[in-house]
Amino acid sequence: MTEQLALELAVTVRHDGQGGVADDLLTPGGLAHWLHGRDGGPALRALVESGGFTADEPALRAVREVRAAVRALFARAVAPRPASAADAGRLMRAEDALDVLAAAAGRVPTVARLDWPPDGAPSLRRAPAVPAAPADRLAALLAEAAMDFLAGPERDRLRACPAPRCVRYFVKEHPRQEWCKPSCGNRTRVARHHARHHARQRPAPPAPDA
Repeated sequence: MTEQLALELAVTVRHDGQGGVADDLLTPGGLAHWLHGRDGGPALRALVESGGFTADEPALRAVREVRAAVRALFARAVAPRPASAADAGRLMRAEDALDVLAAAAGRVPTVARLDWPPDGAPSLRRAPAVPAAPADRLAALLAEAAMDFLAGPERDRLRACPAPRCVRYFVKEHPRQEWCKPSCGNRTRVARHHARHHARQRPAPPAPDA
């Protein structure tokens, strides 16, 4: 499901396990590693597996720009709940983020194409109308996935994980889900337990003089 790409792109900014924030897309090598771990549908697989694609600096810049727009719009989507703490204080304006996605998608005009193999069912896909640079094709694919996600039903279930130190966004899978994964729930419960314990151990303030 290509819409899932938007969430997977957003969470390349994550907790590093040491109390800080890690970025999986700091280098072209990081981008290559991330792309080869994605499903992302036939369009992404065809692009990544083609001989003409290289995870170079232009591709990295294009993807990071789309990611910045996605995270800004995710923050808007979860409001009035808190956004991810990783970049809540330095997000681009939502209007600018929408323009970034539109510009990225517009770099690669597409046309509808019906594929119908002799031994299978027909399927509809979007194909580039004109040749385009691989970096532009990748940015356009990710931007369209983000727009599909934000215009779809999963947007209302999007949350920023409230666990201590976690900075991930996630889609709420059931009504009682509060955290992105069980380990975040465990960490939150431990933090609450310690807070209650320290509150009980805190000495009472001295009584006022009579």
